[in-house]
Amino acid sequence: MSNPTKRSMQDLKPTVWIGKQGCTKTMICEIMEQLSRRKIIKVKWLQNIPVDPEVVASEAQATLLDVRGRTMVLEEKKKAGKK
Repeated sequence: MSNPTKRSMQDLKPTVWIGKQGCTKTMICEIMEQLSRRKIIKVKWLQNIPVDPEVVASEAQATLLDVRGRTMVLEEKKKAGKK
């Protein structure tokens, strides 16, 4: 059987695109805002833009779930008090 979480990540459409200016503070704020609404988001970036997915996840206070090519999937970090 396939993992339902993996399947849903494949069906997820990118909601954030990192462009020519790279991953700016504005982008990080947008990622954080979308994570608060959606819990899991997909982020894509241009081929000629250097992006470190681990740094983006860290700055956005998110969990990096997957990276494939120029696409990453981020999940909202679980709060310590939540179960």
